[in-house]
Amino acid sequence: MDDARKTPGEIVGDTRTARITAEEALAMHAEGRPGKLEIRLTKPLITARDLSLAYSPGVAEPCLHIHRDKKLAYDYTAKGNFVAVVSNGTAVLGLGNLGALASKPVMEGKAALFKRFADVDSIDLCVDTEDVDAFVNSVRYLGPSFGGINLEDIKAPECFVIEQRLRELMDIPVFHDDQHGTAIVAAAGLINAIHLTGRDIKTTKLVINGAGAASIACAELVKAMGMRPENVLLCDTKGVIWRGRTEGMNQWKSAHAVETPARTLSQALDGADVFFGLSVKGALTPDMVRAMAPKPIIFAMANPDPEITPDEARSARPDAIVATGRSDYPNQVNNVLGFPFIFRGALDVRASTINDAMKIAAAEALAMLAREDVPEEVAGAGAGKSLRFGPEYIIPNAFDPRLISRVSPAVAKAAMESGVARKPLADLHRYARDLANRLDATVGALEAIAESVRNNPKRVVFAEGEEEKVIRAAIAFLNAGYGTPVLVGREDRINAITAALGIPLPAGIEIQNARVSDSNVRYAEFLYKRKQRDGFLFRDCQRLVNQDRNVFAACMVACGDADAIVTGSTRSYSVAMEGISMAIDPVPGRSVFGLSIVVSRRAGTVLVADTAIHERPNAETLAAIARGSAAAARRLGLEPRVAFLSFSTFGDPKGSIPGSIRDAVKLLAERGADFEFDGEMAADVALDPALRAALYPFCRLTGPANVLIMPGLHAAHVLTKAVPKLTSSQVIGPLLTGLTHSAQIVPMQAGVNQILDVACLAAHAAATK
Repeated sequence: MDDARKTPGEIVGDTRTARITAEEALAMHAEGRPGKLEIRLTKPLITARDLSLAYSPGVAEPCLHIHRDKKLAYDYTAKGNFVAVVSNGTAVLGLGNLGALASKPVMEGKAALFKRFADVDSIDLCVDTEDVDAFVNSVRYLGPSFGGINLEDIKAPECFVIEQRLRELMDIPVFHDDQHGTAIVAAAGLINAIHLTGRDIKTTKLVINGAGAASIACAELVKAMGMRPENVLLCDTKGVIWRGRTEGMNQWKSAHAVETPARTLSQALDGADVFFGLSVKGALTPDMVRAMAPKPIIFAMANPDPEITPDEARSARPDAIVATGRSDYPNQVNNVLGFPFIFRGALDVRASTINDAMKIAAAEALAMLAREDVPEEVAGAGAGKSLRFGPEYIIPNAFDPRLISRVSPAVAKAAMESGVARKPLADLHRYARDLANRLDATVGALEAIAESVRNNPKRVVFAEGEEEKVIRAAIAFLNAGYGTPVLVGREDRINAITAALGIPLPAGIEIQNARVSDSNVRYAEFLYKRKQRDGFLFRDCQRLVNQDRNVFAACMVACGDADAIVTGSTRSYSVAMEGISMAIDPVPGRSVFGLSIVVSRRAGTVLVADTAIHERPNAETLAAIARGSAAAARRLGLEPRVAFLSFSTFGDPKGSIPGSIRDAVKLLAERGADFEFDGEMAADVALDPALRAALYPFCRLTGPANVLIMPGLHAAHVLTKAVPKLTSSQVIGPLLTGLTHSAQIVPMQAGVNQILDVACLAAHAAATK
């Protein structure tokens, strides 16, 4: 079916077990500012003086300096961190020739991945021509604006000509990711598979099925790594590309033709060590796999369906090592492991090109990273799948936070050693450390949490099940593969809402009507045992279960009929908390508090507590909140640096609130807290190490605080409510911490995505109870 004619809610794709509907995809691209990109200022433009410096007359100075020395463009402009993502739309994903305009969502997505994974700024350029000369001329004259060119979704064989000509004409890196990105990640996996099976790349025999851009790039790269040309057989739809064949040939295929008696894929695979598939579903049969050499290596990379599934391949040959292009199988060959970090390294040494040495260095760095122990926040996402080096893990996880500090320095080093770096780095170790701190670890950790939930799905109760945004969030929860959503509400009302929206309610969603549920008596009895000495009669408990959806949902969780509850869309935080507390207790010896996650472009991720429960916490409570917040920070991949905030900084000015904070700091010190902490201090002191070093050199924090302990609920609310309105920062939460069962309360103004995110975090918390 043509995508434009898909009905609302129809499944259009999947990532892992996360199903994506047409409606969700369109809504994501349309909501707020349309698309996925915007431009942000890096300098303040507030006063007339700011404008004079940034534009006329001040801008004349960098212009004149660049005119005298072109290299200064890297010092005075964004050129050195700016990549153009360029396409003509002739090979968009697996959809074919959609044209330049229809390729724009993909190109915006590519630019977003550059920023997300490597902090590389980029912009999409969709060139509306299929004429090679016109395309080349359109791009070549844009060179002064960019530090690199990433070509994308251009069909073969034109892509070969375009890349080669642009590389010859431009003095900045030109990289066709569809070719080289796939080749580099596949080569990384091949290095490790060869290592595990005791082979030598020089004598390894490889068969590649498919003769498009990625296939030819794979052939070229493995040969550059040492595989003998006669051991690489390339096949297309007409069979083996052998020396002397004339049918369906071109100069790029001919370059890989070899002397061989094999004419078919089946004949080529007889005794072969490795299969690379970049073709179509079903191209590799179990019989072909059985004919391969012992311990065969099979990379079935066709998308969305591989040439053979891992289960089919291992059924034919249990000793096989298998990789695919899919994320729901082990060993995903994913281009995002390559291009962001390759460009990061190339840009940082101002490389004039991306050569074979840099590609091989990237592949080797990826291979070596897979052999190391996996960080806890990434390993935790495995949930049932091994993330330890071996046949099931030969390629790193795409959300491994170490990628940028391993791959980019390797690329930079290779650029310097091969003579294409125009700004060599004096200290690669320091460069790697700087890269490790460049990205926010929490973003990757949140995705690792989502991945963990997909691998360990939970039953989550959405207490306000008759609300449109809650229904949408529940559908998205199911489609994301997080588990079973349970809507509390009347079935006829929920069905009427979904019918009006034109969204069919998926079969995997449960509806529980609190008034007529078979569990009402059991829940009422449970509640009565808890509350009978607090002035509640049995009929009071029965009425609460029947009429209060928060109480009903909380009882479901407390009685083991669900794993977590999400509520808050229609009631204030305190009212929702009161309903939850009827059935769910705090963890003995721990403090219940609200933790908000502030994700800021400038400061990274900062945790703020308590943002929900304690109006004026005493010293003991403040210390407990600090310990709980530090533990949460570590689960998000952060090493906690805890600052106790106040209007006072280390005793100036004095007051009762700073006094209790100093007592909390003293308690942590006496009890040997295993994280950095200090206070009391003002917010600017906490977040600015330079200010601390100048005025308070005795402070125990070694970097910007990433956990802020608030002196009271009033200050916490002011901060977390104002920040998203005044800045581009996002605030997730407050997230309830310290209850015996998983329960979360979203803000009343929360949208569908925020409800979904909180539900995912609630499911993850349930798994760790």
